Amino acid sequence: MHKGFLKWGAAFGMLSVILGAMAAHTLKSKVAATELEIFETGVKYQFFHVFALLAVGMLFPYFNRKFLKIAGYCFLGGIFLFSGSLYGLMMVKWQALNGFNWLGPVTPVGGLLFIVGWLFMLISFFQKPVDNL
Repeated sequence: MHKGFLKWGAAFGMLSVILGAMAAHTLKSKVAATELEIFETGVKYQFFHVFALLAVGMLFPYFNRKFLKIAGYCFLGGIFLFSGSLYGLMMVKWQALNGFNWLGPVTPVGGLLFIVGWLFMLISFFQKPVDNL
């Protein structure tokens, strides 16, 4: 097992539930529907990739560790960039903040990291396990 990815998965899972509850109980009455939808998309993709991180952590001893490690880091980066930028975009729209135009282009980079993570996970299933990592 890779305890690091398991820990990150558990932490992000807990955070997903907290953020989802916050959206349902607090933000729903304070933000417009479009801002809430942006936020909920971030929570949804974060939660999906919690399971990817947990899978990487559990599968680590059985498949190619090098590629699984890359997949895990891609999933982590994707959560930070994709979900994190959506949380930021919601705040920018809600508070009508200026100077945060750079957040929009960050989101697809996070999405690309998710795709690359899944690709490396798939590749690891076709490779022999590597024991020296």
